[in-house]
Amino acid sequence: MTMMHPETHEFTENRNEILKEITQLRKTLHRHPELSGKEKETAQRIQGFISTHHDTELITGIGGNGLAAVYRFSDDGPVVVIRCELDALPIMEVNQFEHRSVNPGVSHKCGHDGHMAVLAGVALMLKEKKLKKGKVVLLFQPAEENGEGAHAVLESGVLKNLKPDYFFALHNLPGEKMNTVIVVDHFFSASVQSVCISLKGKQCHASEPENGINPAAALAKIIDALAALNVTDETQKNFALLTPVHLTMGEKAYGISAGSGELHYTLRTWSDAKMEELKTKLSHLVTTVSDAHALEHDISWFDYFPASVNDPECNQLIRNAAAGHGLEVKERPLPFKFGEDFGWYSAKYPSAMFGLGAGVNSPALHHHDYDFPDEIAGTGIEMFCGIIDQLLGEKAELSQKTG
Repeated sequence: MTMMHPETHEFTENRNEILKEITQLRKTLHRHPELSGKEKETAQRIQGFISTHHDTELITGIGGNGLAAVYRFSDDGPVVVIRCELDALPIMEVNQFEHRSVNPGVSHKCGHDGHMAVLAGVALMLKEKKLKKGKVVLLFQPAEENGEGAHAVLESGVLKNLKPDYFFALHNLPGEKMNTVIVVDHFFSASVQSVCISLKGKQCHASEPENGINPAAALAKIIDALAALNVTDETQKNFALLTPVHLTMGEKAYGISAGSGELHYTLRTWSDAKMEELKTKLSHLVTTVSDAHALEHDISWFDYFPASVNDPECNQLIRNAAAGHGLEVKERPLPFKFGEDFGWYSAKYPSAMFGLGAGVNSPALHHHDYDFPDEIAGTGIEMFCGIIDQLLGEKAELSQKTG
């Protein structure tokens, strides 16, 4: 259903004031980035901002440095969680604007500073809203970039007490028309897994390689065999992308035949089930090659991002919110290939993530000259408020979820 909401006018009246405040906050957050698991000051800044504007319930220390602002309108009705991320990346910023990072080698190159600013804007709106039922939880999640934060939030038990009915999030998307809402059916993002393959043989003198066990031939066979597992056609359900990211072997010592080596890869599939199949194939392959070359081997898995599943009802709420604010919607036929730990939530709760166009000419995510465009923050606020209005507002026409 497409409909306008009375809060649209409310935001229009306060828009300039709200955007001025959150833009200032965004630039402060950008200036002081913190890596995954170390976002203590970032969380404190968010806590201070919300406390200054509204005396609402705050839950701190969630899954590490996570923070939740809880707005209770009624004990009846849905619980809607809106999530953003606290962490930055280990990237040196090259931008020279006034709000550039003051922490060498650390910067907000994924736009999490902007995502936080959007939720801060929603907090300012919730202060004024006269919703009749339910609860809204603004979740500022730690450690998204290494895939650990969402899982840690779930393990903390806080969500069990809050009992969410819906989970929503956005991600800004450079390369897409500014302020366009990008909707993806089924999966928003891929299942992503990183792996380290370690081989151990026997070091010896380079003039007598027969007295050692050099892993070079085995590494080459594994690289070739893993390349053969790629299914690069993104339209296929068995899509698989295996990207080599790092390789080491031996030392720069020319009298020594190497006795060990490591291969690092990232794996991407469209579903967690396909990821498990791919992991099994990789493990079997590495074992077979290692045994054939008399090498010890070890396989370490880390940085896991489950596929983010978009619930159909949640996607329709996103479409309605966009239509209600006159925003252009782009239907994307395939998931994004990047990892997003929002998938941990979508595995447990009806959830959806949407994209927000950050500009066709914007530098790409994770590039050293990227900066979140403040021009799209207002659209993010409108979208989340539009979703909340449909579920908790006076004219909410969607049935309340139970169970």
